[in-house]
Amino acid sequence: MTFSKQILAGLAAVLSSTVVAADTGAGFSVELAASTMKSLSKESWEKGTAAEALLELRNNELSVFGPNPFPDGKIPVTSPSIGPLAYVHDFIELGQRQLVSNSAAGDPASLGVSAILIGQTEEAFLTAAKEEAEYLLNDVPRYKNGAISHRPDVAELWADNTAMSFPFLAYYAVHTNDPSLMAETVKQVGLQRAILKSDTGCWYHIIGPQAEDRACWSTGNGWAAYGMVRVLHTLQKWSGSSSMTSEAGQLKSWIKEILDCAMQAPKDDEGLLRNYFEDDSWWGEISGTALLAAAAYRMAVNDPVMFPKQYLDWADSKRVAVAGKQSKDTGIFSPAIDPHDWHSWEPFTSGSPEGQAFTVYLYTSYRDCVSASVCGGGNNGPLPPTTPSASPPPPPPPSTATLLTNVPIPGPGSTTFSTATVPNQQTPVVPDHQTPVQDGIAVTQTLVLVCVSEVGSPAPLCTTQVAPAQPAV
Repeated sequence: MTFSKQILAGLAAVLSSTVVAADTGAGFSVELAASTMKSLSKESWEKGTAAEALLELRNNELSVFGPNPFPDGKIPVTSPSIGPLAYVHDFIELGQRQLVSNSAAGDPASLGVSAILIGQTEEAFLTAAKEEAEYLLNDVPRYKNGAISHRPDVAELWADNTAMSFPFLAYYAVHTNDPSLMAETVKQVGLQRAILKSDTGCWYHIIGPQAEDRACWSTGNGWAAYGMVRVLHTLQKWSGSSSMTSEAGQLKSWIKEILDCAMQAPKDDEGLLRNYFEDDSWWGEISGTALLAAAAYRMAVNDPVMFPKQYLDWADSKRVAVAGKQSKDTGIFSPAIDPHDWHSWEPFTSGSPEGQAFTVYLYTSYRDCVSASVCGGGNNGPLPPTTPSASPPPPPPPSTATLLTNVPIPGPGSTTFSTATVPNQQTPVVPDHQTPVQDGIAVTQTLVLVCVSEVGSPAPLCTTQVAPAQPAV
């Protein structure tokens, strides 16, 4: 029995822990935000957006924002039972042209990254992802300049689709080892921009014959910016496209256009962006504000020269404004714009599924910015936690656990090792979506010994990892 580097890297990604939510000090409860997000999300784009948010929150090493999301240039192998994938596993529909039956052409593609990850161990999901990609590339109408439509029956472009179809197509390019598809994905983003970009640099929401909205919707610009952020990181971190510096530069400049426009847009008295940038009669809302601030944090880490301190200062101010809008009881952020009626003047206070997901993005982007030492200190220091963190419980008494017996060492050697035991220990981890947690500590943990044998090495190199708890059946 042997294991490839890809499988080992995928295992390490699943086992690795990230910053515990209470330690980042983003100023709001991300656990409450994520819990409400999951319960509210029903539509395909809501589920896909929530799955991405959970991946960044729970298993960031598997997301394109992790340090090595494509070991050996390939999609990592992981368990479909991890929280973010289990959340959408049964929602994805197999055996048809789209991942979910939907009235929109682009929305089901938001589930594509999840389908590809699940497909590393369940082949039917790879077939479904292939059908989705071919549907977008071959069946969906094109605008007059060749841009892929967001609607299946007419050629109509939506800013939203930049976060639906194109992060998936970029990820699918990695899965199929197709640099030309990666380049085509960036080209498609550029074709969307060519039609949707306004004179101010922001993007119009919709251009087309059915639902035209020739105005700069805050949330639509957030969709476009964060979608491009995901495409950019996919391109840069895959060995097959990491040399595409021209395409990377284009994406950065297009993201910057939107952020520069947002930074100049009117805000309400509490610092929230208004529903439409150019209309200061609108009230401020949390969805577009959170998502655009998340994009700013991501880009400040990605390219601190192109996105210097003023972008961090702006993102910090938006984070503070959003944090003040969370209910301590329900975790709901409000007011949000009605995700099904962006022209509604009635503030949406019962919980926007996408708005909740955007606050999770805001948390993960800020967390990673702090971890990269780009945020933190001076004017960009983290806020204190909303509520004081409880003292961690005392560690359990030492014990030992038998882990593996006479298992072949992975790698070029054929050495085996005998029964291995390690001390039981209590380690802070980010809990899986159904893992029991107390004060940020997983109640039940399993230690796994991971060993690698190098050619010429007298002994294998072994480390212990904390395995995530499996979801309850």
